[in-house]
Amino acid sequence: MRRIVIAVMAIAVLAVGGYLGVRYYLQVQQAQNLASYQTATVSRGNLTATVGATGVVRANQSVVLAWQTSGIVGASSVKEGDRVSAGQTLASLKPDSLSQNIILAKSDLLNAQKSLDDLKQSNVNKTKAWEGVLNARQAQAQAQQALEQFDKKDYKDKLDRAREDLSRAKDDLKTAQDNFDKYKDYSADNQTRKDAEQRLTDAQLNVNDKQRALDLLGLQKDQAQAAADSADAALSDAQRAYDRIKDGPNANDVAVLQARIDAAQSALKLAHLDAPFDATLTNASTLPNDQVAPGTVAFRLDDLSRLLVDVRVTEVDINRVSIGQKATLNFDAIQGKDYTGEVVEVNGSGSATQGVVEFIVTVQLTNADGDVRPGMTAAVNIVVEELTNVLVVPNKAVRVVDGQRVVYVLVNGEMQRAAVTLGSSSDNNSVVTDGSLKVGDTIVLNPPQVFSTNGPPPFVRR
Repeated sequence: MRRIVIAVMAIAVLAVGGYLGVRYYLQVQQAQNLASYQTATVSRGNLTATVGATGVVRANQSVVLAWQTSGIVGASSVKEGDRVSAGQTLASLKPDSLSQNIILAKSDLLNAQKSLDDLKQSNVNKTKAWEGVLNARQAQAQAQQALEQFDKKDYKDKLDRAREDLSRAKDDLKTAQDNFDKYKDYSADNQTRKDAEQRLTDAQLNVNDKQRALDLLGLQKDQAQAAADSADAALSDAQRAYDRIKDGPNANDVAVLQARIDAAQSALKLAHLDAPFDATLTNASTLPNDQVAPGTVAFRLDDLSRLLVDVRVTEVDINRVSIGQKATLNFDAIQGKDYTGEVVEVNGSGSATQGVVEFIVTVQLTNADGDVRPGMTAAVNIVVEELTNVLVVPNKAVRVVDGQRVVYVLVNGEMQRAAVTLGSSSDNNSVVTDGSLKVGDTIVLNPPQVFSTNGPPPFVRR
């Protein structure tokens, strides 16, 4: 019995010793783990939320000018880096190297311009047109007067007499026919038959005469009516011609001449290159005495008064971006400088690229200098929200456990897991909108990765 008691006591001593040893080991291990952790104190502060993207700098306007005809380049008074104004001639082709149609365009321009000036400034055409109206009115009056003669009694009496004469002649013709029919079977040499046939012939000729007299009276009236109609039409034409110019040159005539002028000027413009807008000459490919052909590139112009960056923003973030928001820009090609910008345009429709819908957002640099050039790549951060006096935690302290965001808080040397709900975020911090976390809590910034796969490490209280 005594041996049993001694054995039990020995086992108890060993168990207590083992427990104390393990506890000591774990405490040492925990102290070593805690010493390796980075911590931070939860506090309230300000947070600036941004949407980041990259883009390429471009000028407000850009254009590449190329020759549209063949020739030899003359002298040029501009060089790369020069500021040029809209309409300024940058280079011209030598006149003796131009094609014939361009040379003749100058003559056509002068002729068309003279004709247009005459049309706008001379009253000769207007006077002639009015004279035409007066002459047409006189001709119409005369034709109408001649037509009215056929409505008078004299003409009607002549017409009635002509009709009566024709009727009597037809009666005489019938009588002569009937008389001839009595002798038509006689010998052709019979005198009686010859006399009857002659009377028939004379009667037919008389009918023809009377018919022609009647037709002539009708024809005279028809001719008078046609002359009156023609006079009416001529007067209408003369009146329209006058109406077109009575208040000034005819618009169609002016348009025709102006089209000739525009065509000639367009042809002449082929002989020189002009700046289409105020800009900086960023590239000059044409030199004096160069032989050029249509399509030969001569100059590149960029309006550097505004420098813009187009960036692509995903559909997840686009509704947070709006015109007027501020932005910061950085360039790999420009070290040690930060630039500012402002959102000036947000596309209303997006496009899919490899399954991701993106929207173009344009940012204008507000403090650009000579170091920033079109074509440079810029990292752009658009400030979409600025919050003050909010509870924030560092992003690197947040882990996801079982689909929920958590941070680990040190309490009396032990880590405790605390669930958090996050709102807006910046590159380094996030706003805590819900959870048990409070100001003054000490959180672990570098908890072991095992947290998110195999549960919490030793000495973590749930």
